[in-house]
Parts: sequence; structure tokens; C-alpha cells
Amino acid sequence: MAHPTQLGFQDAASPVMEELLHFHDHALMIVFLISTLVLYIIIAMVSTKLTNKFILDSQEIEIVWTILPAVILVMIALPSLRILYLMDEINDPHLTIKAMGHQWYWSYEYTDYEDLAFDAYMVPTQDLAPGQFRLLETDHRMVIPVQSPIRILVSAEDVLHSWAVPSMGVKMDAVPGRLNQTALLASRPGVYYGQCSEICGANHSFMPIVIETVPLLNFMLWSTYPVVSA
Repeated sequence: MAHPTQLGFQDAASPVMEELLHFHDHALMIVFLISTLVLYIIIAMVSTKLTNKFILDSQEIEIVWTILPAVILVMIALPSLRILYLMDEINDPHLTIKAMGHQWYWSYEYTDYEDLAFDAYMVPTQDLAPGQFRLLETDHRMVIPVQSPIRILVSAEDVLHSWAVPSMGVKMDAVPGRLNQTALLASRPGVYYGQCSEICGANHSFMPIVIETVPLLNFMLWSTYPVVSA
């Protein structure tokens, strides 16, 4: 769960986001190693008193600084491509939800259920209940079951938007006249927050996204008697 004074994102709540975090740590370690090596070479070069004005080139050094970057790029590219393919996988989704971006709110339609659709507006600061987060809470939450693959169809009614929930590892552009799709799978129950990530106008920062993940039985009860409120 998010908490006050939090400086970073919420913890990963989906397998894809966990993979992205692991890849981030993997790439960051490589960056640290490269930076340390370059800093050592710079210090060694500017501090040494050894010079040789007759050296024009070094075949060995050129081979090393050609092959080593290629190996590093392969070490970064392979896990990156693996995650890209994992993010594109949408196998037999249990539920399909259509998210439409508007200026400036989101609307949701559960395509597998009749008459289950609602708009989600940001809760004004003066109407927040204790424990709710300013600029992040909506009057209606998108409710989904845990441990179930969910397909999200994303589009927009007016201008470009972007449906993004960092803890789920999801970010998909909402383009008018185009239907994009992405997938998510929630690992555990909780409430997860996101925001529109495309500058879409004056109130761009006031159209948050809230996903509430619940056990399957609770979702079935909610979908039967959909009280669409936060």
C-alpha cells in the first residue's frame, strides 16, 4: 500500500513489474561498473608521470574497447527483449476492461458484463476521507480480481492520454480513434494508483487512476451488485 511521505513508487504488484525492477537493478550495476572503470582510467591518466611520445596506437587496447562494449550490450539487450515479449503476452484473459480517456477523467467499461460501466473522477481535496491521497483518489475505483490475467483496451475520446499504473508495470497510450491493448495480472489484494502520463491539457494532473484488487469471490459479488464507489 502507498503511505504518506513516500518518496518512491509503490512496491511491485505484478510479475511484469517485478521483472522490470530486476532488470533495472541489473542495468544499474552495469552502469556503476562502467562508471568506476572510466573514473579509474581518467584518474590514472591525469596522475601518471609516465609518457611515451612514440606510441601512436595500441592494437590490444582497441580490441578490448571494441569487444567489451559489445558484450555489455548483449548482457543488457537479452533480458530487455525477454521482458518486452513478456509484456506483449496476452493469453486467454479472464476479463476485458475498456479504459477511455477524456478531458479530464477516465471511464471504464467491463465488456464481459452488461451495464457495468462508470466514470472515474478525481476526488477534490476538500472531499477526501481520512487515509485517502490527495490528487490520487477517484470517486470510482477499477476493481479487478487477483491472480487473473486482465486485458485492458485503451483509447481516448478527445486528445492523447496515457493509462499508466507504475506498480502494475503498465503504461499504454490512449489515442483517439485507435484501440490499444495491454495486460496485467495482480499478485495480491490492494489499492494501486496511477495517473495520466501524457500531457493532455490544463487538468492533465487531475485525472488519476485507481485499481482495487480483490479476491475472486469478492469481485464476483461486486460485479453482481456493482456499487461503483471508492
